[in-house]
Amino acid sequence: MAKCPLCGKPLDWGELIEQMLTIDDAEDIMKDHKKFMEAFEGFVFKCPHCGEEFYGRNLPEKEAEKVFELLNEFNGSIDWENKRVRLRLNSLLALDTMLEQWDKKVKG
Repeated sequence: MAKCPLCGKPLDWGELIEQMLTIDDAEDIMKDHKKFMEAFEGFVFKCPHCGEEFYGRNLPEKEAEKVFELLNEFNGSIDWENKRVRLRLNSLLALDTMLEQWDKKVKG
């Protein structure tokens, strides 16, 4: 799971995405993979633990791509009016990772 590149504490993907909802055209960006990844990598996030800022490119790209997929897989995953993420992204990412590992174990 994603950790702050400065203090090392775990980050909540929902909170990270909520920070991105302030971008102009955020709704369009969240629907286009290429635009999302470009915006994510260049976005300056603020750690809720240490308060320091860092670029998205310092976070796991594979997790960011899965977050994009999850946000687009579930209708209503973002409350645009209140700029809130409705999904428990960290829990869904953990479940997805466990299922991937299970598939590899069963197939291998």
